[in-house]
Amino acid sequence: MKPSVRPPRSTQPSDGRQTVLVTGVCGRLGKRLVRALHRNVNVVGVDRRPFADKPKDVVHEQLDMRRKKLKDVFRNFKIDAVVHLGIMHDPRASAAEHHSWNVAGFSKLLDYVSQFSVPKLVVLSSANAYGPQPGNAQFLTEDSPLLGGQNFSDIRDLIEVDMLAQSFFWKVPSTETVVLRPVHIVGTVRNAASNFLRLSTIPTVMGFDPMVQIIHEDDVVQSIVHALAPNKRGVFNLAGTEPLPLSRLVALTGKPTVSIPYAIAAPVLRQMWNFRLTTFPAPELDHIRFVCMVDDRRSRDELDFHPKHEAKDCVASLSSGKW
Repeated sequence: MKPSVRPPRSTQPSDGRQTVLVTGVCGRLGKRLVRALHRNVNVVGVDRRPFADKPKDVVHEQLDMRRKKLKDVFRNFKIDAVVHLGIMHDPRASAAEHHSWNVAGFSKLLDYVSQFSVPKLVVLSSANAYGPQPGNAQFLTEDSPLLGGQNFSDIRDLIEVDMLAQSFFWKVPSTETVVLRPVHIVGTVRNAASNFLRLSTIPTVMGFDPMVQIIHEDDVVQSIVHALAPNKRGVFNLAGTEPLPLSRLVALTGKPTVSIPYAIAAPVLRQMWNFRLTTFPAPELDHIRFVCMVDDRRSRDELDFHPKHEAKDCVASLSSGKW
């Protein structure tokens, strides 16, 4: 007679430590998180990309998160926490691909977290979900509306993921759900903010010099570590460095700037985008025109998270690379 319970795989950790599943583990942020966690907990990484330089004690499941094979990971490992970093940010991907990966894939992940009674879920969202708006309050709290998709359609999936996580918070109270909304992450990551600061000549919009907040990638990693602690749940803004004018941030790079009227910058950028001469879509210009700063008192008080890196540290951490 066949056994009714599937035996665990040989890779199943059995040392009594907690097991944390990390999606999007092969991204730059994912790899930094793995190195911060693996000496204290067992790490199971999920990513369809290869992970050639992973630590020896880390399990890597190379699979597409949307496929049924993801369920086998939950079957074969006793997962104590899930950290979801597997968000697609490619602005050139089709709307259907974005939705399939970000929303449908995340919905499937939530199903497994609920089905297998995972005690903790940490979701990395973004303060960009609030959206840069001319009428924004100086500092936005976690209760502020998520308006980032009004002018930038690629943010809509991120907002939907954020809302799904918030809904899951109430539907499955047995899982401690944490949603983190960091401001612009700067470092070795290949995102819009870091790539913008890597440009050889940095453009600004004439007549605009908004206050901005940035956060070092290592501080984001530490915020996730704090969120994994017991009895932490809720939505938390991560503000990072002290706010500073965009002009001062750009000055820290030591690079020349060029100021362009918005009436010229927007149509030129759209044409460059259409001809694949840039990876910077025109709606991103709002981030260097309008303010979108957050109040991070909740993360400081409830997560006991205090970022360590200043703006100059963030700029110094930028790796060389092309836009």
